[in-house]
Amino acid sequence: MLKNLIIKLILLLLVLFAASELLSQLPALIGFDQAWIDAHARNQGINGVVLFLALATGLLSVGIPRQVVAFLAGYAFGFTEGFIYATLAATTSCALCFTVSRLWARRWVNKRFPEKITKINDFLLERCFLKTIVIRLLPIGNNLLTNLAAGVTAVKPQSFILGSAIGYIPQMIIFSLMGKGVVVQSGWKIALSVMLVGASALLSVYLYHCYKQSQNRDNTATKTRQAL
Repeated sequence: MLKNLIIKLILLLLVLFAASELLSQLPALIGFDQAWIDAHARNQGINGVVLFLALATGLLSVGIPRQVVAFLAGYAFGFTEGFIYATLAATTSCALCFTVSRLWARRWVNKRFPEKITKINDFLLERCFLKTIVIRLLPIGNNLLTNLAAGVTAVKPQSFILGSAIGYIPQMIIFSLMGKGVVVQSGWKIALSVMLVGASALLSVYLYHCYKQSQNRDNTATKTRQAL
C-alpha cells in the first residue's frame, strides 16, 4: 500500500514538473507552426529534435491533432525522420495519458459512470490489440479522449499502447510525406498524400465493417448454441 502511494506521488510530481515546463514555454506553444519549426527545430541538430519531441508530446497530451504533429515533423526533419519522431511523440503521449487516467481517474469515473465504462470494457477487453489498431485508423474520433477513456477501463496497457502505435503509422506516413512535399514544393508528393488519406479512410471503414460482421456472426452463433 505504501509503495503504491509513493509511486503515485512520484508520478504526480513528474506530471506537475512537466506541466510547469510546458507552461513556461507557453509563447512557443502558441506559435507551434512552420515559423516556430524554422526557428527552433529545423537544422538545429539533436537539440531541435529533443525540443520538438518534448513539445509535440506535451501538445498531443492536451489534445492537438496528431496529423498536425506529423505534418510539422515531415516539414522539419524530412519524411523518414519526421515519420519516426511523430510516431514516437504520439505513442509517448498515448502512454502518458493512459497512465495518468488509470492512476488518478479510474476509480472516480467508474463510481460515477459505471454503465458507460462497462460498455467500453466490453468492447475493448476482447481482441484489444486489433480493435485499438482499427480505432486509430479511423479518420474520426479524438485521440486524447480515446487515451483517457481506455485508461479507466481494465484493458492491458501493452495491448492498447502497442495497438495505438501501429494504428498511428498510416496517418503519420501520410502527413509526414505531405510536410516534406511542402518543403521541396513537390506537387506529386502532396497529391500522393491526399490520395493516401482517402485510401486510409477507406481501409479504416472496411476494417470496421469486417469487425461488425464478425461480431454479428459471433452473436448469432451464441444465440444458436443457447437455443440448442
